[in-house]
Amino acid sequence: MDAFYASVEQYDNPSLRGKPIAVGGSEARGVVCTASYEARKYGIRSAMSGAMAKRLCPELIFVPLRFARYREVSSQIRQIFFEYTELVEPLSLDEAYLDVTINKKNNPSATIIAQEIRQKIFEKTGLTASAGISVNKFIAKIASDFNKPNGQTTITQKEIIPFLEKMDIRKFYGIGQKTAQKMYKKGIFTGKDLLSKDLDFLQEHFGNNGFYFYQIARGIHNSPVKSFHTPKSVGVEHTFEEDIPSEIFMLQKLKIISEELSKRLENKGISGKTLTLKLKYNDFKTQTRSKTFPYFISDKNLIISIV
Repeated sequence: MDAFYASVEQYDNPSLRGKPIAVGGSEARGVVCTASYEARKYGIRSAMSGAMAKRLCPELIFVPLRFARYREVSSQIRQIFFEYTELVEPLSLDEAYLDVTINKKNNPSATIIAQEIRQKIFEKTGLTASAGISVNKFIAKIASDFNKPNGQTTITQKEIIPFLEKMDIRKFYGIGQKTAQKMYKKGIFTGKDLLSKDLDFLQEHFGNNGFYFYQIARGIHNSPVKSFHTPKSVGVEHTFEEDIPSEIFMLQKLKIISEELSKRLENKGISGKTLTLKLKYNDFKTQTRSKTFPYFISDKNLIISIV
């Protein structure tokens, strides 16, 4: 989806359309969850502090998150996906992989299927979506960002190497900012540069990830679309409008967070052995501590007693 949370807010509130908005955070504190395309022109992006975003764009409008609404729209979108295939692998509320090699419409063209899905999403929700179509998940993922917003890109098998060679390695899915900086220092700036490195070089400098980088430089990605994922973690985070002044108040907030975490675990029917606590201070420094237990935990009282 294109700027999903922001687009939902602009659709539900026509007075916000055409204006720079940030979903989440505030001028005083917190971080931007997502920004409208009007706001992105000013350099505003997700995970940016609200204060910095406001400095970049004084006209920026902050809108609170409404996850219940986003989940509602996401459910409508996924219903459309399932009209075409059962092989749907959600990445988040606004993104998913679909395998349409064999599909319910018996349509041999994945490109046409993508066009139909995007049109149905617009008719159902009033929102635009972009799509990437190719022979595997890695290429499709990159292609989905290539013609945003409200567009799609198809990369055939013959087009993969020329497509990747021209691309900055920062746009390669699975290469984060730190890894990209490390690659730059090794003279790897584009897909062509990455393709020129042999497996020994990549494993020497990037360890276990070297083999992955070797393959994706050649457009090889054999991971299938998985319609079900067992969650590896469940978390709850809160950003407060004002600093918590003392440990007593912090414990009160942790009790509320523990209760919410317990409910999420109960709803998913799971529990865990490792509990992680993350604190962010007013200077944006973060402190994280984890503890692993020999038994599974999910009860709110046990969680709060541990933290």
